[in-house]
Amino acid sequence: MLLRLVLVVIALVLSTPVPAHAHGADAPDATNYLSRIVQAPVLAGLEVKMIEAGARLQLTNRSGRNVEVLGYQGEPYLEVRPDGVYENIHSPATYLNVTIAHVDPPAHADPTVPPEWKKVAQEPVYRWHDQRALPPAGVAEPRADTPQHIRDWTVPMRVDATPLSVNGVLEWMPPPPAGLWWGLAIVGAGLVALLGLVRRRITPVLAVLVMLGSALALGYGVSREVDAGNLTFGAIVGQLFSAQLWSTVTALAAIAAAVYALVRTEGDFAVALGGAAVGLFSGMVNAAVFHRAITPVPWDASLARVIIVAVIVLGGGACFAAMLRLRAATPPRVPAGQTE
Repeated sequence: MLLRLVLVVIALVLSTPVPAHAHGADAPDATNYLSRIVQAPVLAGLEVKMIEAGARLQLTNRSGRNVEVLGYQGEPYLEVRPDGVYENIHSPATYLNVTIAHVDPPAHADPTVPPEWKKVAQEPVYRWHDQRALPPAGVAEPRADTPQHIRDWTVPMRVDATPLSVNGVLEWMPPPPAGLWWGLAIVGAGLVALLGLVRRRITPVLAVLVMLGSALALGYGVSREVDAGNLTFGAIVGQLFSAQLWSTVTALAAIAAAVYALVRTEGDFAVALGGAAVGLFSGMVNAAVFHRAITPVPWDASLARVIIVAVIVLGGGACFAAMLRLRAATPPRVPAGQTE
């Protein structure tokens, strides 16, 4: 039965169409730069939006017409047609837009050459890092207590001979008080750790705390994929086990350890292991949200910080509580040559 369930999940993941250039390893964990659209093109069936905390543009074309995106020198870059997405292999933007960082395009990327189209997606949906909407490379961030306007940006498009454009603004936002969030995480974990001093059997409670922290960590991972434009079950699961593999597997392993602790008489070691795993690799790895203003989730940044604090508190606190219990249960060492 379990094998059948696993096979069904794998089949769903593999059969679900995922837009080209889905959530990648270079998506920011958090940033102080806010890139937002202020004016989108007006065309029925055409949607353009920012995803991944402003790191990418996503274009969805259900208009039934060919929508062409122009590159940095006005050359044809993309054609999003009803039957899928096509890239011009001679456009420098094809290579510059793969990652956030600037890369040098190959020699054959010549914007003066007639376009040569290569199909890169079966669905009329595309995501890319448009350098026009991204923070300037190699420039130090402003030092200010108020938002700073960096620049206005425009991505030109056209439908047939009709010009369209996406207009936006890039702003720098002041970071949150990181000390406050770290303080909440440390104090909260310390309070949970005090449960380890309780003499009666408290292991099941600690195991439940680990499971709650792991569930929050998985929920945070799902929210990142939703913010990246992945809205179907297969797309979300596929990205959780690729772009967020380590955090996802760690959270699942922590849940397994917590379940083991619930069914075993002595499960403190399992709680300590699971709590450390989720606290470190699902909580601490996302602690950039304490230091950056914009978080890669489809809700308020403060809620994202609360969730990461909770993951660290529940996982780390339960880990230390279990370690205290293990230490208390360890018999004192008898020096060599002495008897009790």
